[in-house]
Amino acid sequence: MNWGIKVLLGMGTFMSFIIVLVVIMFNSKTDALVDNDYYEKGINYDKVYNLKEQVNIDQAKPEIVLSKETISLVFKEQAKGNLRLMRTSDKRLDRTMPFETNQDRQVLIPAQHLPKGSWRLIAEWESQSKKYLIEQEINLK
Repeated sequence: MNWGIKVLLGMGTFMSFIIVLVVIMFNSKTDALVDNDYYEKGINYDKVYNLKEQVNIDQAKPEIVLSKETISLVFKEQAKGNLRLMRTSDKRLDRTMPFETNQDRQVLIPAQHLPKGSWRLIAEWESQSKKYLIEQEINLK
């Protein structure tokens, strides 16, 4: 086999590789976006921004304490809302749950069933007729 055949085989292999990647890309049903409804969220971002600012204005940010067994959120006042745990590496592991604080103004989330690693915690709650929202990166160990 001479060098001309090797060059043609190399080019043919490279072109086949590119064609396979193009076919996979066109057959892919989803993009690598974090949220499927990103457009609607972009339109409503003012509302989200105002909820985040309300946390700063009222100094209502909950204290987040991580342990091996639980994720604990300690609020300034009694609160009721929704909590979303987003796994940054695997959307299938995302969890959404309603919550209400106990007498100690705490919310305890069992963490032993959650895989270790990076998570995004998003809490939206209402306390004393005001609405709040926080987003924070947490790392479970």
